[in-house]
Amino acid sequence: MDSEKMWYVIHTYSGYENKVKANLERKVQSMGMENEIFNILVPMEDEVEIKDGRKKVIKRKVFPGYVLVEMIVNDRSWYVVRNTPGVTGFVGSGTKPIPLSEAETRQILRSMGMEEKPKVDLELSQMVRIKSGAFEGWEAKVVHIDPEKGKLRVLVDMFGRETPVELDFTQVEKI
Repeated sequence: MDSEKMWYVIHTYSGYENKVKANLERKVQSMGMENEIFNILVPMEDEVEIKDGRKKVIKRKVFPGYVLVEMIVNDRSWYVVRNTPGVTGFVGSGTKPIPLSEAETRQILRSMGMEEKPKVDLELSQMVRIKSGAFEGWEAKVVHIDPEKGKLRVLVDMFGRETPVELDFTQVEKI
């Protein structure tokens, strides 16, 4: 089986998602599997409910009956997850679990406010090359860095004038 860390979806009895998460976390700890099973998530989102004229924010399961597990699939880790009380199986065909794509994982983590932010080691006034987008291949000077949003503002020299452009950290590289 795979030896790469990926996100997988496990199907649980409805309403057992948090119990499965707790049981699986306990098993990982007691069996010393921290190097095979890394994260266990029950995707939740805030929902505003109005009762008796009062606003109340409640947590709602995004995928009832499912739990996400970041793990390296091997015979042992598959067996541990599969035999956790409340788990009915992996989402996939037959006995081989199918991992979520990177895009699906990013979207789910972003919706939960848990998106992994790209690390950036850029400085103000530094020159960068734009790797993608309308200005691909152009050089620009960094004038603002927003690590919270993963964005930066650069000045592109266009027809002898500096034009500000907002880009993603992933769209530039150091020169």
